[in-house]
Amino acid sequence: MRSLLTALLFASGSAALIAQTPAWQPSPGHKQVPIWPGAAPHPQQVAGPETATTRTKDHFVAGRPWTYISNVSLPTMTVYAPTVKNTGAAVVVFPGGGYRILAIDLEGTEVCDWLTSKGITCVVLKYRVPGEGKFPKSGAYPRSPVALEDAQRTIGLLRFHAPEWLIDPHKIGVLGFSAGGHLVAAISTHFEKRLYSAVDAADRESCRPDFAVALYPGHMLENTSKDFELNPYIPVSRQTPPTFLLQAEDDPVDTVKNSLVYYTALKKFGIPAEMHLYVHGGHAFGLRRTKQAITEWPTLVERWLESIGITSQ
Repeated sequence: MRSLLTALLFASGSAALIAQTPAWQPSPGHKQVPIWPGAAPHPQQVAGPETATTRTKDHFVAGRPWTYISNVSLPTMTVYAPTVKNTGAAVVVFPGGGYRILAIDLEGTEVCDWLTSKGITCVVLKYRVPGEGKFPKSGAYPRSPVALEDAQRTIGLLRFHAPEWLIDPHKIGVLGFSAGGHLVAAISTHFEKRLYSAVDAADRESCRPDFAVALYPGHMLENTSKDFELNPYIPVSRQTPPTFLLQAEDDPVDTVKNSLVYYTALKKFGIPAEMHLYVHGGHAFGLRRTKQAITEWPTLVERWLESIGITSQ
């Protein structure tokens, strides 16, 4: 199985196979809000204006098309309120896309459809991705700090607005896929100090997540000849939050060692961690159910959240 993201980013493709709009907009009834009151810190070069692209004839997931955003320079968050009894929990979702694009529905808004049906406030973070700009190979911290800055800022905003948005400030977590899974680990280990100068009262709130879910994460391995060593820019400590990991052994994009090396580091520091590995499943399946057992993972996360006291009554 080839990576959908790789195929989309590098294949020329026919214009007839895509539907493209100038910028992404959430579904009616929801509004994306800039997370910075002015210009975002450390602006980076991007290849052009933000666009939202849907492949209408190919690269389907579970038989359906999906949409990705490229050239994001204005980060926003979109808040989805629970559709059933509010548990007080909230999750910030980091869509994947190799820090070059964001799979905004497959690994973003569709997550909110699920979480809000379980009484959990869901926030989709449209974080900055440089695309073909200054950092074409990777937008991962520390080479590019902007995605982590956006994540730190968003968690602070949730805690600042917790009373207004009916959120328990002690039940705010993060969930991400692929590169977004790496961002989960980054914010789980970089919360004691912001990467930017404080801009308002929200930046005085803690940006440490209370729990974390990383699905088929990447960028977790040290980029050296060593076979199994954690990326040194993911400094796990005793303050790293409880974490759920899931990955397939036949993942063709991010080797399963990404989850294994992070799990090993978490256990070294005694962090409560739950990991699920499957023989088959590939990469970039989001929440869409297929014949593969790995796509039943939302049920596992629901049970885990209850077991750590996030959704228990």
